[in-house]
Amino acid sequence: MKLAYKSTLHACYLGYITQAIVNNLAPLLFIIFQNSFQISFEMIGRLILLNFGTQLVVDALAVKYVDRIGYRISIVSAHAFSAAGLIALGMLPRLFPSAYAGLMVSVVIYAIGGGLIEVLVSPIVDSLPGDAKASAMSLLHSFYSWGQVGVVAVTTLLLRIMGEGSWYMLPVAWAIIPLYNMIRFIKVPLVEAMPEHEKIPVRKLLNSRLFITAMLLMLCAGASEQAMSQWASLFAEKGLQVPKVMGDLLGPCLFAVLMGTGRTVYGIWGHRIHLERALAASAALCAACYLITVFVQVPVISLLSCAACGFAVSLMWPGVFSLTAGRYPKGGTAMFGILAIFGDLGCAFGPWLAGWISDFSQKSEKLLRLAAEYSLQPEQLGLKSGMLAAAVFPVIMLLGLAVFRTKDYSK
Repeated sequence: MKLAYKSTLHACYLGYITQAIVNNLAPLLFIIFQNSFQISFEMIGRLILLNFGTQLVVDALAVKYVDRIGYRISIVSAHAFSAAGLIALGMLPRLFPSAYAGLMVSVVIYAIGGGLIEVLVSPIVDSLPGDAKASAMSLLHSFYSWGQVGVVAVTTLLLRIMGEGSWYMLPVAWAIIPLYNMIRFIKVPLVEAMPEHEKIPVRKLLNSRLFITAMLLMLCAGASEQAMSQWASLFAEKGLQVPKVMGDLLGPCLFAVLMGTGRTVYGIWGHRIHLERALAASAALCAACYLITVFVQVPVISLLSCAACGFAVSLMWPGVFSLTAGRYPKGGTAMFGILAIFGDLGCAFGPWLAGWISDFSQKSEKLLRLAAEYSLQPEQLGLKSGMLAAAVFPVIMLLGLAVFRTKDYSK
């Protein structure tokens, strides 16, 4: 019996759950890596940079080659790389002479899969028959958030039950999901990509001031989301000094729940909401959440503000996708690929900047003296400084949205 396009949509949902596993499993293990392999904050930040930097390179290559290769081969390959990288994450650090080298190789492998998924899933869903594209896009991206909730909750629970010494079994177990979805994508029906002569040329997109603004918005969306998401677990335990289980559940887990809730709400009622105003409100709320997380001295309030940031960033990534697709309905895979490049650039740069600032702050005598006055440990000072630096991204996004409201879409 021929599968309906609903099967395709469900496979795309599972594709974003796969990407949630790829992007959010390792951060839950950062403290274990730091304690077991003696790596610094900057080295952890470098792993995040390597993940999203690799995805960025893959995005750039996909813009040029995906339409030639075809959606099916590309999306099946994406899941194969994701599964292989997760399996490697559980094995290579224990097999390589340098555990950190094993971590880096694993990250590169699964990042190739994550980059391809990011480029492919959105245009596949956008190509399916139906109206209310913005709502459909937000609902699609909500599955990334619900996948993140599952990764955080299940991983935290299993680490508690099995002990941190058994961490290497978790990536191998999570690899089952991309392996299963790889088989699904071999079978589901796909809509053929838009003919080349109907698409807006890439050169024309890159010459548009409005599209350049959209690329900046994507960079800020990725940085705003991932700087908080990637560092939340470690920040809760070492920056706020709360127990790991409590920190993970009230920090990254609740962050993901609220991000998924925001995207699901917009997916259902998005046709009643003005997208540009909603994005501006999201950016303002996100900036406020970063500041509260850093400056409020009550750990529970800081944790809840960290979680509330999940709701604030929920609309950013799918919202900018939808806003841009509405302006350029014939942008094709290249348009989504370029936006994904800048989103991944933000995902790579934002957390790395937070990690670099964290290390730098701990080496500044003036800042250390200031921290001592407020009874802060060097690690607390460093992590709070890194989070504060990341607050610049939602502020830039707010300014960029003001430019995006221009009525002159031709320039």
